[in-house]
Amino acid sequence: MSDTLLEVKNVKKYFKLKSGIFSRRRGWVKAVDDVSFSVKKGETFGLVGESGCGKSTVSRVILRLTQANSGQIIFDGEDILKLSNKEMREKRRLMQMVFQKPFESLNPRVTIGDIIGSPFEIHKAASRKEKKRKVQELLAYVGLEPRYINRYPHEFSGGQRQRIGIARAIALRPKLIICDEPISALDVSIQAQILNLLKDMQKDFGLSYIFISHNLSVVKYMSNRIAVMYMGKIVEIASKEELYKNNKHPYTKALLSAIPIPDIDIKKERILLKGDLPSPINPPEGCRFRTRCEYAMRICAQSYPALMDVGNNHFVACHLYHEAIKSG
Repeated sequence: MSDTLLEVKNVKKYFKLKSGIFSRRRGWVKAVDDVSFSVKKGETFGLVGESGCGKSTVSRVILRLTQANSGQIIFDGEDILKLSNKEMREKRRLMQMVFQKPFESLNPRVTIGDIIGSPFEIHKAASRKEKKRKVQELLAYVGLEPRYINRYPHEFSGGQRQRIGIARAIALRPKLIICDEPISALDVSIQAQILNLLKDMQKDFGLSYIFISHNLSVVKYMSNRIAVMYMGKIVEIASKEELYKNNKHPYTKALLSAIPIPDIDIKKERILLKGDLPSPINPPEGCRFRTRCEYAMRICAQSYPALMDVGNNHFVACHLYHEAIKSG
């Protein structure tokens, strides 16, 4: 039996750009461009990159909140891009999301009992009496008082609201939870509590996570494997140990050089990228990173390098390594 829960294969998501009175198409934003990766059962797969690189679009495509243009998304052995809307609704019992801004993801007009209990109603998974009991159990599990069941979202702090969102996400015991910047809107004092809650949930329920963040230290703490994205493309995938100690792609090196070290006696050289981030409407030909890369070669402008295994399940999309293998 395969230990792979999710396979994303050559997925593309392009957004049309329109202008003028008649909304004529004037181009495409290639938000996700031929992205492939897999997530194992019980694993946390980290996804990092600059703002606008396509991380959140990947998550929305996986849940079919946004429809992919092409590719395959194999979840639990089934291509969900081929499912009808009714079939996808059933599949969503097993796929949930924790959002970045907890207050915006909670309906302010509805009590938290109804918010957490909504999955039971939508999927007809519990009677009214059972729903109340299960909601109270979920509140206790995420660290909130069961007696809060009739309160409204505005009566809670940011960290408590995120706990409510997490309780809703685990209500139907999903197999996969996508965490899209789940702590970036929270106070630093609360962030560690939420991360530890997510880790406890993973142990208790055997969950798999896709953990999306721009905070590289947090991703290292949470993840087993990490993928680095740049302008809609994955440029490197490796285990967290391999990525942080033996990173290959010039973009990954620059990203990791920005992580602060809590020791004033250690001096760390910061890699500063030259040039500006190219427009996603008109990305560079060939490798999209070449206009900011100090190692750019002629071939970098001619073709985009495929993800290549450089050993130890470490994949990198860079002509430096393609050329090294050819010459070596």
